[in-house]
Amino acid sequence: MLELIDVTKDYRGGKRAVDGLTLRLGPGLLGLLGPNGAGKSSLMRIAATITRPTSGRVLFEGADAVADPRALRRNLGYLPQDFGVYPNLTAREFLAYLAAAKGLSRRSARARIDELLETVGLTGAAKRALGGYSGGMLRRVGIAQALLADPKVIIVDEPTAGLDPQERARFRALLADLAADRVVMLSTHIVSDIESARPTSRSSRAGGCCAGARRANCSRRSAAASGTCSPHPPRPTPSAPGTRSPG
Repeated sequence: MLELIDVTKDYRGGKRAVDGLTLRLGPGLLGLLGPNGAGKSSLMRIAATITRPTSGRVLFEGADAVADPRALRRNLGYLPQDFGVYPNLTAREFLAYLAAAKGLSRRSARARIDELLETVGLTGAAKRALGGYSGGMLRRVGIAQALLADPKVIIVDEPTAGLDPQERARFRALLADLAADRVVMLSTHIVSDIESARPTSRSSRAGGCCAGARRANCSRRSAAASGTCSPHPPRPTPSAPGTRSPG
């Protein structure tokens, strides 16, 4: 369903965040585990068509998602590491606004928002302005918006940041359920997030996601999502004009 083929991402100054990575993903959960600066966010932004790779291809259902990202974006639920909201809107108003932007009808949006507010435990706070929410509550709103359109591909970057242990466990269980029939890509630096969700896991090291990793180091915990780390030996990387520093 979703393929990243020999993807590399270089930033200004020769910083290589993603190094010749190949992943072929069907329904299932892929976990990216690594410290900050290891290239996880860069890889996820490429998969979500937010950032173009320096080289390599991204395919969704066989179509080139770099040249034309519309099909993937219609089927994508994305939660970035830094998620912004309109502080004067309530959670319900904010989700209704995003549902309209995604093309949901008013009736289906209302039902879906009710369902998701219940799922993330915010029904009782749905009429409060987002400006009064805690960091963990805002993260739960972010999770809800990623699921609004019932996407085929879900990409969530550090989704459990700011959640308490009970909320974290509930979200991990939700992701595991969703992965039964769709692609779910999760990044984290918390080992328990990977162990509990039991995804196919990939190691990310500082200086490049799966850069130079041997295939034996990529543990497989689920046959549902198949992926390969395709390492390349270290090589000099030219500066890429107009790129930003990696997250």
